[in-house]
Amino acid sequence: AREKGGPDANRIANDPAFQRTRENGSEFGRAGKGGKLLRIALRNMMQNASDKRVTSRLTKKLVSVVQTDAVNDRGNRTIQDGDLSLLSGFEFNINGKLASVFFPAYTSAIDRVAGTAVVNLPAIAPVNDIVAPGGTTHFRISVGGAEVDFATETHVFANEASAILPWDGATVPAAALTANLTPNSVLPIVQVIEVEFFQEVNGQMYSLKNGAYNALGVVAIDTP
Repeated sequence: AREKGGPDANRIANDPAFQRTRENGSEFGRAGKGGKLLRIALRNMMQNASDKRVTSRLTKKLVSVVQTDAVNDRGNRTIQDGDLSLLSGFEFNINGKLASVFFPAYTSAIDRVAGTAVVNLPAIAPVNDIVAPGGTTHFRISVGGAEVDFATETHVFANEASAILPWDGATVPAAALTANLTPNSVLPIVQVIEVEFFQEVNGQMYSLKNGAYNALGVVAIDTP
């Protein structure tokens, strides 16, 4: 029988010629674990706003974070020693990007001492400030915060959501949404905003198209 081509696993694991392959594999694996941890931390929000390729896209982004680690040797570089600010702007749903649907001039404030991750929302007119898919009658805005320990693979998560509000021209007053985390945390903090769309039918609220166009994006990263 004809043997399959290519090096076997033992050679890749031990042959000096494959050192780069081993180093790349180690760092890719670390990025994959970090992505899984972040997805677990944000799972309550991702359930309503993510696409089918988010796992691979997040891993790819975290590989780029690992590659910025200037502390550890190649093959041993980590997420926590890399530039986590590269995660800012990451979109969890390419079918409904936060940057394409949510236009209020909000501000983010992470107070590490108090353990709060706040988004201050100005007064908005929903039909002008939020681009909603056809069929939308209502929306909801949520803010989430996650402290992520990539070394021990643990996390702390908190979030706060607005009420489900009409998507119309009536002004929605300014508000602050806060994720209450651990005071004096020494871990990286990832802050996200989610926008969900609903359709009201006979007084009942239904997630529009099962959340296909809901948006969830990273709006701030804070490192100690």
